[in-house]
Amino acid sequence: MLPRAMKIVLFQQHKFELWNPPPWVAEQLRQQFPQLEIVHPASPEAWASEIRDAEIAIGSTLPPQPLAAAAKLKWVHSPAAAIHQYMVPEFIASPIVLTNGRSTFASAVAEHVIAMIFALARQIPSCVRYQGQGVWSQQLLFDKQPGVREIKGATLGLIGFGSIGAEVVQRAKALGMNLIAVRHDPSKPARGIGAVYGPGGLPKLLSQSDFVILAAPVTAQTRHLIGAKELAQMKPGAYLINVGRGALIDEAALSTALKTKQIAGAGLDVFEEEPLPGTSLLWTLENLLITPHCGGFIQDLWQRHLELITRNLRHYLDGEPLVGLVDKSLGY
Repeated sequence: MLPRAMKIVLFQQHKFELWNPPPWVAEQLRQQFPQLEIVHPASPEAWASEIRDAEIAIGSTLPPQPLAAAAKLKWVHSPAAAIHQYMVPEFIASPIVLTNGRSTFASAVAEHVIAMIFALARQIPSCVRYQGQGVWSQQLLFDKQPGVREIKGATLGLIGFGSIGAEVVQRAKALGMNLIAVRHDPSKPARGIGAVYGPGGLPKLLSQSDFVILAAPVTAQTRHLIGAKELAQMKPGAYLINVGRGALIDEAALSTALKTKQIAGAGLDVFEEEPLPGTSLLWTLENLLITPHCGGFIQDLWQRHLELITRNLRHYLDGEPLVGLVDKSLGY
């Protein structure tokens, strides 16, 4: 009797179509790995059943109940960059290895950061609003405080220096910006950055930066990392941009800071609750640029995911180190 083939379950079930693996992904994996059993269930109920005897699972979330039943599970790959949804005690304590797709999104999200910097610095949202009103806003923009500013020579403060942060640095440096950063371990190399601080250096970064970029993971230490105290430490003419996760910011404190013009403005691509409710006060703030968590939009997203999954599957089968390995004790 032949041994049972190693089983892989693709189980992403998201309301937004792009985050779900299309059927051709499973077909491609079957063609490249005919010795494996590749399963792509159509419903949460089906994948909860299929995962019980799977060795590998690919998907964005894994609730505690299916996890407890998955006795053979050894490796989970999250196509998403964020993995805080996995950081529950049951999963952290398990021997299951976790990888994620952070490198897949890095370039696109970095471009989104630069787009937001330009939009805020050049007052593009105001121009669009005046255009809708049929108003020639030249004098209004000139009189506005803070007004249109140059990017060159401005200081960008980066909170988090992973794959996205490295891509942001590369682009911001080319624009002539000065770069400083806060990261968990400031002793690690950070090419292109003038100064790197540990977590205790956050007040210094906030007071020096014209643009503060949040690209950190969500952990117990970084949840609501930016609150009323931190916003008060920023320059009055500074902007806050978040492409990490919504939980990094105390949104109520940010709303107050924006209403009172304590800081110049902000750009948010991520929120604590998504979709952002229509009743949220954030929609009403003229100095806030909102984008609907689209920083990671890539035309060939699942082709890129497939390339990483395929590469890691070959590593796994050959006993080699996996790419994008997550340290579950740190949460990233």
